[in-house]
Amino acid sequence: MSTATVSPVFAPTRTARVARAPKPSVRLTRRGRLVVLLAALAIVLCAGFFLGSVAVGTDEAGQAPATEIVMVEPGQSLWSIASELTDGGDVRTTMREIERLNALDSVALSAGQKLRVPVSND
Repeated sequence: MSTATVSPVFAPTRTARVARAPKPSVRLTRRGRLVVLLAALAIVLCAGFFLGSVAVGTDEAGQAPATEIVMVEPGQSLWSIASELTDGGDVRTTMREIERLNALDSVALSAGQKLRVPVSND
């Protein structure tokens, strides 16, 4: 039995030159990258400003909710006022509505304070 061994030999007959892409001639420095970043940011901010300033309102005036003014008496809390106005409903919802109508930051009230409250449906 005989064994044959093949060893490939690569002998190019001609040297082929591979065409390489030329190196880019424009390189951005740190200052150039900062200018490009700031210009892109300015474009995005301007686009947001102009696209965000589009009015979404209608020509008709909206209906203001029916309200009445009550004066806070000594010892009254927002909960007690809301519970007087609420007939079997959720007192917390009425409290939130009173806070929204009067732009209250907290539930603390002082005697003599005037509050706008929703009109109860009697």
